[in-house]
Amino acid sequence: MESTFSSPAEAALQREAGSAGLRTPLGDLDRVYELERVVGFVRDLGCQRVALQFPDQLLGDAGAVAARLEEATGSKMFILGDTAYGSCCVDVLGAEQAGAQALVHFGPACLSPPARPLPVAFVLGQRSVALELCAKAFEAQNPDPTAPVVLLSEPSCAHALEALATLLRPRYLDLLVSSPALPLPAGSLNPNPEPLERFGRRFPLAPGRCLEEYGAFYVGGSEAISDPDLDPDLSRLLLGWAPGRPFSSCCPDTGRTQDEGVRAGRLRARRRYLIERARDARVVGLLAGTLGVARHREALAHLRNLTQAAGKRSYVLALGRPTPAKLANFPEVDVFVLLACPLGTLAPQPSGSFFRPVLAPCELEAACNPAWPPPGLAPHLTHYADLLPGSPFHVPLPPPDSELWDAPDVSLITGDLRPPPAWKPSDDPGCSALTPKLQLELAESSPAASFLSSRSWKGLQPSLGQTPVTGAVSGRRGIAIAYEDEGNS
Repeated sequence: MESTFSSPAEAALQREAGSAGLRTPLGDLDRVYELERVVGFVRDLGCQRVALQFPDQLLGDAGAVAARLEEATGSKMFILGDTAYGSCCVDVLGAEQAGAQALVHFGPACLSPPARPLPVAFVLGQRSVALELCAKAFEAQNPDPTAPVVLLSEPSCAHALEALATLLRPRYLDLLVSSPALPLPAGSLNPNPEPLERFGRRFPLAPGRCLEEYGAFYVGGSEAISDPDLDPDLSRLLLGWAPGRPFSSCCPDTGRTQDEGVRAGRLRARRRYLIERARDARVVGLLAGTLGVARHREALAHLRNLTQAAGKRSYVLALGRPTPAKLANFPEVDVFVLLACPLGTLAPQPSGSFFRPVLAPCELEAACNPAWPPPGLAPHLTHYADLLPGSPFHVPLPPPDSELWDAPDVSLITGDLRPPPAWKPSDDPGCSALTPKLQLELAESSPAASFLSSRSWKGLQPSLGQTPVTGAVSGRRGIAIAYEDEGNS
């Protein structure tokens, strides 16, 4: 019976956890993974223990890369392949557990600053780019040679942007080339003037110019991907770019271009819908989606204060990577907010898979802060650090007596008039979660408790003093698929 309905235990132990992706030929490892630069990084620091972080699709090459680096540097290499959250973030916690003195991150990266100081080297990869085809595609999309345009790319194509700009600059006068916001080497001086840093990239703007003046030409993506919404890096750019400026993308292999205006409008419409869902919500689940990105604790405290000011109850959940099965255990939560890096927040989610919508922190800010968005600031942000004090996009909450809290608000989903939030400071004794009942019992007067009281099944009841006392007896032995007293039938 066991072999009929289940596989044997030996098969489960020998089963591979997943595909490690296509392996790179040994002769191309030095070029693809920039091993010469990595060896120089390790030698300059004099590290004896180095962590190598690989995404899932590059784990097939991890052993060969680590062996070559150990042979060239004499240092001990540790492979980090299973991150608790997104593989685009630097896993400083895993590096600390291995006692590593430095970390080398391979593959796509969000370039978010780590929460703890640790020397990090990024190897983004070098994807081949058809420069001539991309140059012709740029000229077809931008017939006006005086229009300001920024060259953008996915991280693995960033190495080819300067060469592409060299082909275009004889004709185009106002061309700006972005570069990944990689950490500066230790001891290096900041450039003057300091470039604008946004979307994980640096923009060397001239004095008096702003990024909102420029259109965008993005080199990246693949025609093999049927759904373009699966690229979180491009989604981050489309959401944060100035809505009135043109934005087009180009495949680096074929030079095929696409106007991204329709997709940007669809993403912004989706965001406006999620903001309305957050305004209607009474219970908000704050998902801790990162522990290695800087200021995540400050951002979590900011979101809790935000929900309290808006009259909502919030619960902090540490579940690792969110999945539909995990979040379905909290049916009393109306919306979830994922506190993660920009790429982790915008990671593709299968349509209809989650029981409740999963929002970004900036969407909760727009829903709970009546002063948002202020005039002149971009309403579409993708990183939670932009919401914190010290950022040019930070908007403090209005005082409790501000008329902004009393402004009438109608839900665009239900059509009902939303009541004004009841502002209760954290030190107000009236905000206590426990209220006395007439029978001198304590009950939690919260939305979650109200939801529990409305359910037909509330869990196992102790029934103290209502059941007879009996001695312990032996129960059934075995597993659910085949108990010992069932025989072989």
